[in-house]
Amino acid sequence: MASRRRTLLKVIVLGDSGVGKTSLMNQYVHKKFSQQYKATIGADFVTKELQIDDKLVTLQIWDTAGQERFQSLGVAFYRGADCCVLVYDVHARKSFENLDNWHEEFLHQASPSDPSSFPFVILGNKVDVDGGNSRVISEKRANEWCASKGNIPYFETSAKEDCNVDDAFLCVAKFALQNDREQDVYFRNIQEPILEAEQRSGCSC
Repeated sequence: MASRRRTLLKVIVLGDSGVGKTSLMNQYVHKKFSQQYKATIGADFVTKELQIDDKLVTLQIWDTAGQERFQSLGVAFYRGADCCVLVYDVHARKSFENLDNWHEEFLHQASPSDPSSFPFVILGNKVDVDGGNSRVISEKRANEWCASKGNIPYFETSAKEDCNVDDAFLCVAKFALQNDREQDVYFRNIQEPILEAEQRSGCSC
């Protein structure tokens, strides 16, 4: 039986400090949640294996620190990303307002071949807090922001209650896989004419 090729997909998770990026990742990968807050220093990643359309996929999910002083680490970590997840806290207005900055920062640092079509997914986290009574960003407002950026998929999540976490990251994985395939086609379209020209000229460089 032939072994199936495993696809490695790189996903970057961005957002202000304290919005729950690490908690979402730990809930998705390890099914664990901790009430204790510990700031991520620099960057860290976890991996999760899953199967999509009979394809083995390994998600490499990078958690970059929300503190501004660590953003200079960005370039090395953003390069080669297949999807970007932007997270905000539905109870923290500033974290929502900063989505524009994170969105622009990613596109600047990662320099995708087609910025207008690069896959993003937005997570409005901590919907469990206070039964949602103290939230300051409505689902309607979040959807309007996503629509203004080209209809980015939006999920309301709770890392603590494990609400929508699996569904959100499944969407992320599918988006990342689709982007990976499109990149393959993009590079084939570039490389094949070059190889054909080299063959015609007898160049093997």
